[in-house]
Amino acid sequence: MRCRGIWVQRYPTEPFENELDSDSQYPDARNEDLLIEVKKQRLLYSKFSEPYMSELVYLIAARERYKGFLCILQRYGDGCPRLVLAADISLLWLTHQSYPTVYAGDMEIEDINRKVVGVWEKVKEEELEATRKLWESIYNQPYEKAGGQVAMDLGEVVSVKPPVYWEVSNCDVNTKYKSMMPRFLLEVCVHVRLNPMKVMQEDMKKKFLRLRIVRCHRELKMDKPFSSFSSDSWEKTWHLYCEFGTKGVVLDLRLRGGRCFKGSSSKDMVAVLWNDLLRSPSLTLESKVDEQVRVVVSITPPAQAPYLFKCVPDRVTDDSGAMISDVVLRMNSYRPQEGRWLSRTVLDHAGRECFVVRMRVAGGFWRRGGETPSAVKREDRIIEIREGSWSYLAGTIGRLPEKVVGTATPKEPPDHQKSAWCFSTGDELTIHWDLSSSTAGLNFSLQNQTCPDSLQVKLLKGRKMQYQAKKFNSQKEKAKQNMNNGQEVDEEDDDDDEGFVTLVRFTEENPTGRATALLNWKLLVVELLPEEDAVLALLLCISILKSVSEMRKEDVGSLLIRRRLKEAKQGTRDWGSVVLHPSCSSGISLPHLQPWHWNAMAVTAASNGTDNFTKQPAFTYSPVEGGDKLYKRGIIA
Repeated sequence: MRCRGIWVQRYPTEPFENELDSDSQYPDARNEDLLIEVKKQRLLYSKFSEPYMSELVYLIAARERYKGFLCILQRYGDGCPRLVLAADISLLWLTHQSYPTVYAGDMEIEDINRKVVGVWEKVKEEELEATRKLWESIYNQPYEKAGGQVAMDLGEVVSVKPPVYWEVSNCDVNTKYKSMMPRFLLEVCVHVRLNPMKVMQEDMKKKFLRLRIVRCHRELKMDKPFSSFSSDSWEKTWHLYCEFGTKGVVLDLRLRGGRCFKGSSSKDMVAVLWNDLLRSPSLTLESKVDEQVRVVVSITPPAQAPYLFKCVPDRVTDDSGAMISDVVLRMNSYRPQEGRWLSRTVLDHAGRECFVVRMRVAGGFWRRGGETPSAVKREDRIIEIREGSWSYLAGTIGRLPEKVVGTATPKEPPDHQKSAWCFSTGDELTIHWDLSSSTAGLNFSLQNQTCPDSLQVKLLKGRKMQYQAKKFNSQKEKAKQNMNNGQEVDEEDDDDDEGFVTLVRFTEENPTGRATALLNWKLLVVELLPEEDAVLALLLCISILKSVSEMRKEDVGSLLIRRRLKEAKQGTRDWGSVVLHPSCSSGISLPHLQPWHWNAMAVTAASNGTDNFTKQPAFTYSPVEGGDKLYKRGIIA
């Protein structure tokens, strides 16, 4: 209807509907052709929705490939099966067609539509193979590349959905938070081909190629045996998504049997950097490793990706924002510290401290052997979020940042099965729990008092829309995956979505809803699009966890931990820095390289491979901090 209104305003003399002549016995054939074409391309936008496709450097590279494809069509189009269009070539072909007069003048190929397979059509395997071989024989380069894959639909075998949600965001509402740094992703494809003149056959079984990252994620080592490569064609060996901060990839040719029997030694290596690839007009670089292996690395331009945050336990603070510690007592001439707040530090994808969340538990003064602490009333157990990082005074002892950017205040619920919160953002959160069930009985409602439209935003339990997790074909496959991840197998475990909440917004542009954030309130992990407010998402996460703990009368998300737990050292395993495409078989035994919401516990695990929550360290807390009873009264009473 909106489209109709715009059309009528701009073209008042032209009808909006392309109506057929109802009195005619035979409809206009041109209209029939148009209808067929529209039906065929009705899902076309979804094929080109990636944000990097509007970048000039991508379009320049795609134009050169399109020219090369037209040359192949003119020269070989009649003597081979239909040629399959890659995504970047399809984009330029359709763009060319959108200028029909120019297109008709440029094209000397008759009946081109019958000679190519578009991205909206089913692909025959022999057509795809013929296209690949023809391209390789003429240009000596792999046909597919990053951002230029073939949309596979081989009969019943449907293309694998990309593991990252990548769509253009019109704005980033989080630029107001100076502590937040945007996250950029690029798609990477690595193709390998052997040089038949240089390969030594006797070393084939001992040699393998290893892929590593230049910066970040030192644990990442993906190996591929030499025997799996071919000298006849290019093989897409690795397909992954990397943050721009990883700098590039390192390809290391190694020989088994190094210093120890099970080890290996490096024979030659080459580093391919993102900046060098971006300077290449084709976004592609070819390298040789030890003259035996030819490697082609291609990327897409980096595009802004969703933010990633996780909350980690930290020390108890007082009302002034200082950590409870002898260091602070000495600095204050042993004046008692007033008030007790639980703290959680919010780390981004790169391990930077962006916010500090804290929850008020108790009030009053304490000193060693002095007054007895007491929990505050429920209505005073507020949550606040401060922007920035700790100001460290000595070691890990510090003070909170000063700027408060968000608060949540408990509201008296209508009955004991509900919990309610008022946010400083103007939103009100209501949580209802059906006592007859576990957390599956939870229901959430978020209402903005300034915009009371009930359809403006919804909180949906579980992973919905683009966050829907990978489905297993069978219970046996799921059990196998769990064993690979080091988890106990539960044949009847159906609680994969427990702790997940999807935030969906409804607008005029998206009347059916658009998921803008995914929360896991049990693990305190958040993924959000740039258009979603980070403070609102964090307030939701903490408020839900605190409410569920209170309603269930148990510490559901380990809120009683009052120490900073040991995290993986930055650069060892950086969650979200590398995500493997499902088509990359190397990712089967690397669950931490999956999207975090596919296997949240494995991806957000601590450096020792265990999660921070199910295996808590045995902490001893000083009397000044207060004992477990105090915090239980302040959390689950």
